[in-house]
Amino acid sequence: MDVTVIAGGVGAARLLRGVQDIIPADQLTAIVNVADDCEIHGLWISPDLDTVTYTCAEAIDTDRGWGLGDESWQAMATLRRYTDSGVRSDLSWFNLGDRDLGTHLYRTSRRNEGAPLSVITQEITLAWGIEFAVIPATDDPIATKLMSSGNQLDFQEYFVRDQHSVAVESVEFVGAAAARPAPGVIDAINRAGVIVIAPSNPVVSIGPILAIPGIREALRERRSHVVAISGIIGGAALKGPADRLLAELGHRSTAAGVAELYADIAATMIIDEADRGLAAEITELGMTPIVTDTIMVDRSAAARLGTVCLSSSDHAR
Repeated sequence: MDVTVIAGGVGAARLLRGVQDIIPADQLTAIVNVADDCEIHGLWISPDLDTVTYTCAEAIDTDRGWGLGDESWQAMATLRRYTDSGVRSDLSWFNLGDRDLGTHLYRTSRRNEGAPLSVITQEITLAWGIEFAVIPATDDPIATKLMSSGNQLDFQEYFVRDQHSVAVESVEFVGAAAARPAPGVIDAINRAGVIVIAPSNPVVSIGPILAIPGIREALRERRSHVVAISGIIGGAALKGPADRLLAELGHRSTAAGVAELYADIAATMIIDEADRGLAAEITELGMTPIVTDTIMVDRSAAARLGTVCLSSSDHAR
């Protein structure tokens, strides 16, 4: 049975690391958010694609949750020499490790040669030994922009530079309306026996994917096969600003609030044991709630959650 995962960064990467252990690689596809992508120091960075790749290759820095392990930072130290001298304003708020730079150099050089991101991603994942398909949601440029105190912020300015400490008034996915799904995206949705919406930030990780014309519509057509996992547990996000973003944008910061965002495209909602009391609310949304342990403390826990995903869509039919 083919499985397609709609993916953001850390949470999705951990889920995929487990799912790749329980099904053949040729049956698994990840459709990954690219609205976080940015150009830094002339290099093209794809944070979610790289987090998925590095995590599933067992190369991720497990302490930071991003970048490569066994990293060094000599290039950034040299950059700070120039910014600390006062000649330029600070250019070093976005850290790039020396090993990680190699990925961005390769991606940028291939982009300059005219290769689409989907092809580049296939080349990068192959080099890291990833056997399942990793597809960017689109080859077209899209960008998450956030309004805070009347100022528009790029996603990385909000997330990295400001450490997502500022209140957000609105979110816009610039370019999404004109974007097209990357080759293979719609086919992966249409052929999958189970489609999993990973426990990624529903606003800024999953939201940009759903904003690309054709993707939400394809998921709606396959609703009985779609299983969503709440990344909000006990009213809080395990990592990142999802809980605050939901509240700031007028949504409920609960597993039921996440379910409301996915009710039209997912028939089944997986929630944590801590949120068992919300099952009735989710049922009222026309979704089937599945209660289980959703915290992926290790690879085996991720595989167990993946197993629940693979079997849970039967409850919705």
